[in-house]
Amino acid sequence: MKIAVIGSGYVGLVSGVCFADFGHNVICCDLDSKKIEALNNGQVPIFEPGLDRLLVSNMTGGRLTFTTNVVEAVGAADVVFIAVGTPSRRGDGHADLSYVYAASRTIAGAIDGYTVVVTKSTVPVGTGDEVQRIIAEVNPNADFSVASNPEFLREGAAIEDFKRPDRIVVGVEDSGARKVMEEVYRPLFLNQTPLLFTSRRTAELIKYAANGFLAMKITFINEIADLCEAVGANVQEVARGIGLDKRIGAKFLNAGPGYGGSCFPKDTLALVKTAHDHDSPMRLMETTVSINDTRKRAMARRVIAACGGDVRGKTIGLLGLTFKPNTDDMRDAPSIAIIQALQDNGANIRAYDPEGAETAAAVLENVIYAKDAYDAAQDVDALVIVTEWEAFRALDFARLKMCMKVPTLVDLRNIYHAMDMESAGFSYSSIGRPTLADMS
Repeated sequence: MKIAVIGSGYVGLVSGVCFADFGHNVICCDLDSKKIEALNNGQVPIFEPGLDRLLVSNMTGGRLTFTTNVVEAVGAADVVFIAVGTPSRRGDGHADLSYVYAASRTIAGAIDGYTVVVTKSTVPVGTGDEVQRIIAEVNPNADFSVASNPEFLREGAAIEDFKRPDRIVVGVEDSGARKVMEEVYRPLFLNQTPLLFTSRRTAELIKYAANGFLAMKITFINEIADLCEAVGANVQEVARGIGLDKRIGAKFLNAGPGYGGSCFPKDTLALVKTAHDHDSPMRLMETTVSINDTRKRAMARRVIAACGGDVRGKTIGLLGLTFKPNTDDMRDAPSIAIIQALQDNGANIRAYDPEGAETAAAVLENVIYAKDAYDAAQDVDALVIVTEWEAFRALDFARLKMCMKVPTLVDLRNIYHAMDMESAGFSYSSIGRPTLADMS
């Protein structure tokens, strides 16, 4: 099957490469000529484990190409996936659909024969209806269907998620689109992957509902962590105790500095806005957004408290900048709010991230970027673990202590244990767990 993917960002690139690896012929399109040139040279502009190898192998196999000529790619395609960005719109928080609608107009003028146009971008309920209206208006003679096929990719594990998904959700309004989408995902039938067909609007809402629920789950355990600190309980044991309940499950129950990334912040906000537009407000979601926004900056106050209540003129080291490990994505990363709050209180910042330094430099100012964890700890008054990269899970405590001016460690990801750290001579604090003083 011939597939065109409009947009070669995170979702579009991963989807296009994986579709090609299924055996389809795929053309990935983007208006950014520098990005396309780099991709044609086998250079991947994002960090996603295994993506570079898969991209090169499918280019070599002749199943994957990249182009800025969207019209040509669409004209040759049986299926066109729209995978452009839908960021939060400045001013009101609604999803910015201008890129989706621009892609729809381009597609309309290039359709040649029956084509299924699929929104892979995360879009509010009813967007597919507008895409269909735009294409029909621009090209009344176009033979097409519009479907919704939301993505459920975790950054850092996107290839595994695409090839072995929990489910595939497809929203269609006619049998022709359903038949084509069954063919697109036929390679996954051997894995017995559930292929859930729904109406188009239902599919659009499933994506937002899933992300909203997971964001709410993260926010819930973070509030439980705060309660644990107040009453002397251990949030990790609480999370395990409730996570063993199959109705709840263990995933997304790790207390920390709040959620970030390319999906949860914008999708939860868009869900709130959509609910208001339809006079069906979602109070739980509104509260989740509010709590998460305030939590990130509250983490800086924990660091300040660990430094005796004042960080003016002090140097704070950060381990991890990206919103999660195994990505270079800095979008809405908790580290941004934490660093800005510390700087507002007069602190100097040293930081190390295995993959995100270059991306971070574009959004953060006055940060010294270190070459490794020990360099980040050099002469600091406190060291803060912000992102749980594997490189931070087995630090040499003796070496770390020698690097630091003051051996204070603030563990926002609960990687270490208070007894081990304090035995090594550190003043140690974490999230939602009792200190040695509490346990004595």
